[in-house]
Amino acid sequence: MDSRSRLAFMLLLIANTLVFVCSDNDENEYTPGPVTYNAKSVIVGGNPILIFSGSIHYPRSTPEMWPDIIRMAKEGGLNTIATYVFWNAHEPVQGQYNFTGNYDLVKFIKLIAEHKMYVVLRLGPFIQAEWNLGGLPFWLRDIPNIVFRSYNEPYMKHMKRYIEYMVNMMKAEKLFAPQGGPIIMAQVENEYNHVQESYKEKGTQYVKWAADMATSLYPGVPWIMCKQKDAPQNVISTCNGRHCADTFMGPNSPDKPSLWTENWTAQYRVFGDPPSQRAAEDIAFSVTRFFMNNGSMTNYYMYHGGTNFGRTSSSFVTTRYYDEAPLDEFGLIKEPKWSHLRDLHKVLRMMKKLFLTGTRKVQEINKFVQIITYEKPESKLCAAFLSNKHKKIHRTVDFRGKQYFLTRRSVTILPDCKNIVFNTELITSQHNSRTFVPSKRANNFKWESYRESIPTFNDLQMRSKTPMELTAATKDTTDYMWYSTSINLDKDDLPMRADIMPVIRIQSLGDALLTFVNGQYIGFGHGSFIEKSFTFSKPVSLKLGVNHISILAMTVGLPNSGAYMEKRFSGIRAVMLQGMSCGTLDITLNQWGHKVGVEGESLQLFTEEGSTKVKWVPATRPGTPITWYKTRFNAPEGNDPVAIKMERMGKGVVWVNGHSIGRYWDNYRSPLGAPSQTEYHIPRSYLKPKNNLLVVYEESSGTIDGIVINTVNRDIVCSNMGEDYPPNVDSWKMDNDILKAVVEKPKPGAQLTCDQDKFIKEIQFVGFGNPWGSCGTYMQGTCQAPNAKKVVEKTCLGKNSCRVPIDRAILGEPTGDASCAQEKVKRLAIQVRCGRKNEI
Repeated sequence: MDSRSRLAFMLLLIANTLVFVCSDNDENEYTPGPVTYNAKSVIVGGNPILIFSGSIHYPRSTPEMWPDIIRMAKEGGLNTIATYVFWNAHEPVQGQYNFTGNYDLVKFIKLIAEHKMYVVLRLGPFIQAEWNLGGLPFWLRDIPNIVFRSYNEPYMKHMKRYIEYMVNMMKAEKLFAPQGGPIIMAQVENEYNHVQESYKEKGTQYVKWAADMATSLYPGVPWIMCKQKDAPQNVISTCNGRHCADTFMGPNSPDKPSLWTENWTAQYRVFGDPPSQRAAEDIAFSVTRFFMNNGSMTNYYMYHGGTNFGRTSSSFVTTRYYDEAPLDEFGLIKEPKWSHLRDLHKVLRMMKKLFLTGTRKVQEINKFVQIITYEKPESKLCAAFLSNKHKKIHRTVDFRGKQYFLTRRSVTILPDCKNIVFNTELITSQHNSRTFVPSKRANNFKWESYRESIPTFNDLQMRSKTPMELTAATKDTTDYMWYSTSINLDKDDLPMRADIMPVIRIQSLGDALLTFVNGQYIGFGHGSFIEKSFTFSKPVSLKLGVNHISILAMTVGLPNSGAYMEKRFSGIRAVMLQGMSCGTLDITLNQWGHKVGVEGESLQLFTEEGSTKVKWVPATRPGTPITWYKTRFNAPEGNDPVAIKMERMGKGVVWVNGHSIGRYWDNYRSPLGAPSQTEYHIPRSYLKPKNNLLVVYEESSGTIDGIVINTVNRDIVCSNMGEDYPPNVDSWKMDNDILKAVVEKPKPGAQLTCDQDKFIKEIQFVGFGNPWGSCGTYMQGTCQAPNAKKVVEKTCLGKNSCRVPIDRAILGEPTGDASCAQEKVKRLAIQVRCGRKNEI
């Protein structure tokens, strides 16, 4: 081995000692006790804290998933979890409460406490949250003279009763921090400023009443109201949004802390939407700016979005919720969002003492560049934030005799006013890519089908002169209601020419419908999230004599926002036959029969017992509307999460062993030509080892051959860094308030880590020079170090974790065309595949 090779080997050996497995959290943060606050922060048990919180909604995952989700939240640097409380889940029938299964709120909070994390309890009771009716139970609509979210006696009576019930439950379980529990704050109402003007003086009265009511029930923790500019003094007003450092005018009193209760990690999606994204760099930038401007809390909404099981999602919202969060729908870590924010939390914790006790100074370089310092001159402690808000132009600034290069739209953090430890735009942590793998065990389907009968007017007992309003009739017990009428036509009514067909025109208040005439399927129509009402028009074939017109109307979740939610309507408004010899025939007043729900629901065909109540036949292709499909399958191999792909289906619902995994809608395409969601989560806890019952109710039409059960992983792990990046945050530590390097002269390096039970099985790509692309799609550029891949293979193969320094002495000198010499700063991109030892 020559001297150059020996040097490279020694550098590599040293580098690989720098992989750390540790918690970024200070265990002393969890000190339950009396909760107070000042202008700087919330104070728990006498300990001022910086709150790094993430929203995790217990009904959107299963109790079996909770421990891992909470653990990964803590390992991601969080010390707090925020959750809404879902009134309509807990009291679906007035006076009858449900706290079982994934509605077991007490169990969820106690699990959080076991991980030594705090809780922000967002009681609402209106929560919005893209949840059916904003969390309000449907039975409230039937209370005489009620007006939701107003100074209205019937509403306030039930709201107070519910809030008091929940507060007393928390007190009885000793879950508030002054009792030794984890709850440090509670929220009443939610973003009320959006609708307050609609209620005029009753809105103002309601806000004050809600604050007084909540604080009187439990004054031991601070109560908050988010996005409430005129919040009463006995609560704290907080910010929701993407960039609260720039949009929040501050709390409702100078002696209160600046709290960010919703930092949107992406955007929820509705059916018909294209993908929604928000970069990790943008989130880190906004969080850093909030804390450097006196903020002391951020809450990521969502940190884990999860799944809208059953019929819980609000109007047109997809079953998958906030899949772009740091933990994706399946509870898998989404990189680099999870680890980039983890690193930021660690750096901000390094400066906690200065945040809370230091003197803040602001130096405006220009309208884009700003330097903020926190100092304690008597102890020589100093931290600095170098901020560049310009979206396109990089800047260079002089700070205390040294020049610092500021990338566009970034904040550079110097915990000691000297060393760069973190830059919001430069990601030094890993990336990953999600893969759906068809199961080898689960896809041997033998489909059977059962088609719903199409009722006529004579079959239906609920009758009225005009079509009934849908939601008042269904009371949110089902999405569906049948409407049917019959009309007797003679030859003078029908068009005189055979080549001219009548047209049925249906005006709907929302959300979707299917039309049948004389038992024949005419078509499917629907509204959208923006405009739920729509008009359905299709040509129809009518006959002499009695014609039967049957319409299956449906909702796709109930509204979750806006004023006067108790007055929202859906279903059929008017029906006309156009192109008749007698002109347009309005049959709205023709006498209509109705039926709530569909037959398969009432028979519970999705359960073991219910599935035996009808005669199933082998399924045919192509599919037909209003058809139930069933099959059996074995649980997929391994322990990875499970998803069912509903490609080529239409619209409907899926059940597994009697559990509804939510609505699917594959034939509603986004402007990009693709469904908003194709894969749907099947929690492992829903499965048996063998003979699982899979039932699909297809409303419109679809081809069952496209259904595939997959396992889900994020085994493709990547790194993409430049030579000019700062070293990873783990290269530094605070020792008695002094920033110290863990090793001499820290350098940037690619860090790659598989899941705990997996190892690096394959090096799929290595490029050191000018590679381009993103994780899963890297390509070599025109400049490349030829031996770099061999170095990475030697360093990483067979290991759970490895570190590759970005060092030409180790990786080799990149060579290539003329641009190679011109590009002074080289990049290292690596892509590996993780897997278990026994996997190929």
